[in-house]
Amino acid sequence: MPQMEGLAGKAAIVTGAADGLGRATSRMMATKGARVLLVDIDEPRLAETEALIGDAGGEAAVFRADVSDEAQVRAYVAEALSRFGRIDAFFNNAGMLHAGVPIIEYPIDTFDRVIAVNLRGVFLGLRFVLPVMIEQRAGSIINTGSMGSAGGVPGSSAYNASKHGVIGLTKTAAIEVAPTGVRVNAVLPVGRDRGGADDAEAERLAARLAPQGRMGTPEEIADAVCFLASDAATHITGIELPVDGGILASTYGTAYGTAVSS
Repeated sequence: MPQMEGLAGKAAIVTGAADGLGRATSRMMATKGARVLLVDIDEPRLAETEALIGDAGGEAAVFRADVSDEAQVRAYVAEALSRFGRIDAFFNNAGMLHAGVPIIEYPIDTFDRVIAVNLRGVFLGLRFVLPVMIEQRAGSIINTGSMGSAGGVPGSSAYNASKHGVIGLTKTAAIEVAPTGVRVNAVLPVGRDRGGADDAEAERLAARLAPQGRMGTPEEIADAVCFLASDAATHITGIELPVDGGILASTYGTAYGTAVSS
């Protein structure tokens, strides 16, 4: 099983690799033996991710790209093929969050940008990576959804709409390519991303909502992504995998207060 769960010799692309979940997953994939193309629009932080992987003895390269731009998506796919000769795993992760504004006040230009990155970006990644994997007759794509894929959150209309759309794309793609041996899944994470001052409030919110009473770490979510990318998950496709401390398992979160204390 450890050998099946490894990614030794595989070639991977990770978008949104400059920080948070993308960085954690890139590092974990490299640790497990994958060669990783790191894609993001933030070049300085992308270079930091590359350096962290290199210092740990892993192999990675960087490519600056806006995932909402067709030409730039074509370019990062071409770069991966040029460097690695194939694409075995694709963490289609880049996204942005904008919250706190009700629909009747939501800036239209902001809505368009969130949809462009979170939904169009995922579509374009699928559009140009899938043909490579179909030709190989193998490959695993993991899209990043959210708890916002499963329900509404006031003030987050664009984000919620985009993340619901990611699940639609995931399931449609999975069905379309299933006969080829290519797999498409999604993770629905709840966890810290960049860290910082907001963590304390986020932890308090998680304690109220999650049966486990805490947020997940980027590394815990990266574990799930790497599992879905690995040969241990070859019969898993079209799923949305919550990594949420039990939030989606519960109708009312911790409201009943009947959990067994540790």
